[in-house]
Amino acid sequence: MKMIPMSALALGLVLTTAASAEAKLPLRDVPKIDNNMLWVALAIEISDKCDQIKPRTLKGLLFLNSLKNTARAMGYSDAEIKEYVKSDEEKARMRDRGEAYVKSKGLNPADTGDLCTLGHAEIAQNSQVGVLLKAK
Repeated sequence: MKMIPMSALALGLVLTTAASAEAKLPLRDVPKIDNNMLWVALAIEISDKCDQIKPRTLKGLLFLNSLKNTARAMGYSDAEIKEYVKSDEEKARMRDRGEAYVKSKGLNPADTGDLCTLGHAEIAQNSQVGVLLKAK
């Protein structure tokens, strides 16, 4: 039986580990990032459409920065993060997720009054969406 040198075995292990580290999920498939981006998107939509509610801009920016730092810590590059955030496909997917969330609450995502109702409910619950919003 032919023996494999230890250095070759170690090199194989290093290459396998490096390949696994590089095989990252798309950010859309990382719930810690994607779900929190949904909450940001909902807060923005509510504050844009509902005159009774305004965004907590500084809180929102700090929250987005923390998500970016989390993604970086997970090994995602600034280019990968930017691609996820700027992608028209991801924006459309996030809109669909947001509309589904609004509908799951028994509300119509196309109705401004319903978005205001949702916003006030989220603020009252102190949910992640709610902490990004403030009633005027």
